[in-house]
Amino acid sequence: MTVVTLGLSGAIGHDPAAALFINEKLIAAVEEERLVRRKHAKGELPYHAARQCLQIAGLRGSDVTHIAIPYAPISLFSKARWHYAYRHWYAPDRSIDSLFNGNRRYRRYLIDLRMLMEQLHISTSETQLVPIEHQLAHASSCYHLNESSEKTAIFCVDSKGEYSNIFLGYGHEGKIIKIKEFYNPDSLCGMYAALTDYLGFEILDGEFKVMGIAPFGDPYKYDLSSLAHFDGKNFKVDNKLISTIGLRRYKAKSKGHYFSKKLVEMLGPRRAGNLMEDPYVHYAAAIQKLYEDISVGLITHYLKDVLEETGRLAVAGTGSMNIRLNRRLSSLPLVKEYTVHPACSDAGTAIGAASYSVRALGKKIEPVTNMYLGPSYDSDQCIEACLLHREKPEWEVLASPHEKAAELLANGQLLAWFRGKMEFGPRALGNRSILANPNQIGIIDAINHQVKFREHWRPFSPSIIDSFAKDFLPKDQQDEYMSMSLPVSSRWQERYPVIVHKDGTTRAQVVTEKTNEDFYRLLKAFQARTGHGLLINASLSRPGEALVCTPEDAVNMFMGTDLNYMIMENVLVTKREESEPW
Repeated sequence: MTVVTLGLSGAIGHDPAAALFINEKLIAAVEEERLVRRKHAKGELPYHAARQCLQIAGLRGSDVTHIAIPYAPISLFSKARWHYAYRHWYAPDRSIDSLFNGNRRYRRYLIDLRMLMEQLHISTSETQLVPIEHQLAHASSCYHLNESSEKTAIFCVDSKGEYSNIFLGYGHEGKIIKIKEFYNPDSLCGMYAALTDYLGFEILDGEFKVMGIAPFGDPYKYDLSSLAHFDGKNFKVDNKLISTIGLRRYKAKSKGHYFSKKLVEMLGPRRAGNLMEDPYVHYAAAIQKLYEDISVGLITHYLKDVLEETGRLAVAGTGSMNIRLNRRLSSLPLVKEYTVHPACSDAGTAIGAASYSVRALGKKIEPVTNMYLGPSYDSDQCIEACLLHREKPEWEVLASPHEKAAELLANGQLLAWFRGKMEFGPRALGNRSILANPNQIGIIDAINHQVKFREHWRPFSPSIIDSFAKDFLPKDQQDEYMSMSLPVSSRWQERYPVIVHKDGTTRAQVVTEKTNEDFYRLLKAFQARTGHGLLINASLSRPGEALVCTPEDAVNMFMGTDLNYMIMENVLVTKREESEPW
């Protein structure tokens, strides 16, 4: 019997996505935000994403045999609900609710899920529903897709699930064993999110900016250790300061924040001006260091035995999107092999829930070698998108799109590049990208002026051909998914300063012929023209928008920026020259 497993994320209220397995093979994965054109798609269910996965697989809803969700009921006898009740005693409505109605959100989600299944024509009576605890879904996404015969230590650092937000355990012979979990409000991600909020950014997106500004500050200038207590074994936040709810929350302009008035009294007013000023830039540095230090302490205490045995560490969860944390963890003396799931946010739990469900049936997951899991389009569809756009961009079919792209890039042009299957996960990996020559004078200003409008201190990331990366990056820390910060030697820093951060690191994608033959071909063509085996690679999207999915999305994005050139499949798209006035 063919087992068709559809994984669905989004029960937490953001980042809905769908992933589809046929037996033990991952066939497709799509994030809802790419289709509804709203970043994080808050409050949505993954209806369009699920339809797209079924379409990619050539299946109908009636073919689905299992639906796996990364959200499960938690027993009243679990420590989780009692811990939550105890730690939220000051908000008795929340505390009592966790004990007597603790699975309310799960039950409500099941009602929404049944409606979704009916919309997708999936039988609610014949299809087996498989609820997976949220952190187990994260753990599965980084373990089962890269399973080894040896034990693998697993660290999941997440914003929230049902109650658990930190998971420490290991995987062995296909099973995931819990060693320790921590529950809300004692959350590392929550601690970081509270400071992100205090520093004037939106939670879910602003954490990247706090991490990015951290190297500019002095982590020792201000002591933030009062935010959380870590005794070498246990972790606990001070929820009189952060991770607050109810009356403890600091409120301004009728908006409740993730920290208290007491924190403002301790640190000063919430940032409204320049982030680079004292004390805010130093607070960013301090919270990044505290985040890393506590993570290292937890791993060292709870996972030391497994790491001493095999040296394998896998991480997932929204908090593992922090590339500086990943660099620190991958450099630990006991870690010999480090894996971070490339779609480690909640969207990735669609894959994780499905993979856990498949593995529980005794089917070992086929290794996943890339994240190009979304839809693809042909040149005719790209031409049609141009013809239907109200501004009627000009287009021509290219005999050799890679050579034309290399020529444009070598001449200093920015290029929107749209080819092949859409990426799954937060990074543009060469199929939905804005590309640029890192040696072009003023290229960062050009990117920011024409499309990105990013802060001046935020460097852009490179995609590097594997043969060139051997000299550019440490040989034992090369990454195909831009998931970690990597040190760059001083010689290469001088040669490519625009892709190197303040602390001498870069977030690079190493491209091999095996993982992305098409993008590899472009990098080879650019290298043949210029001698440089790398390109600046930014996401094909405007600020605050999701990565483009369809040709229509790409044309809309292109025409709404100052970009001059875009290649979609084999089609070169340009803008019409404005006619001279009478």
